[in-house]
Amino acid sequence: MATLDDIRAIAAGLPGSEERAMTGGAAWFVRGKIYAWECHPWPSISADMREIITAELVAGVKVADRFDALALVEMTPAVFLRETTRWGEPKVAFRMAGIDGEHLVELVTDAWRTQAPKYLRREFDEREASAPA
Repeated sequence: MATLDDIRAIAAGLPGSEERAMTGGAAWFVRGKIYAWECHPWPSISADMREIITAELVAGVKVADRFDALALVEMTPAVFLRETTRWGEPKVAFRMAGIDGEHLVELVTDAWRTQAPKYLRREFDEREASAPA
C-alpha cells in the first residue's frame, strides 16, 4: 500500500518541490503551485466520497486536463474517485491502497509537470536523461 512517505520520497526528487502542512493534511508545491495533496473529507464533498476519504488514505494530484481525470476514473473506478471538490480543477483523487509504486511515481511526477515552470521541467528531464539505466 502506498503511503504519504512514498509521495514524500517522489517529491524529494522533483526540482523546486516543497511540502507544506495544510488544514487538510500534507501538500506538495512547486513554485507556489500545489500539485499533490492528502485529501480531507470537506463538507462540500458528496457524502459517499466523504465516507471513503474518512475511512482511508486518499491523495489528490493535478492533471493536465479534465479528460485525463475522467480517463483515470473510467479506467479504474475502484481506485480513482469520481469527484471531490470543485476547487483546483483539473485534478483527480485516488485511494492510496489501490496504487502501485510505479503508478504513484507517474501520477506525482506528471502532476508536478503540470505546475512546474519550463526551466525546472528541463532540469528534471536533463537529470533523468543522464541517469544510469
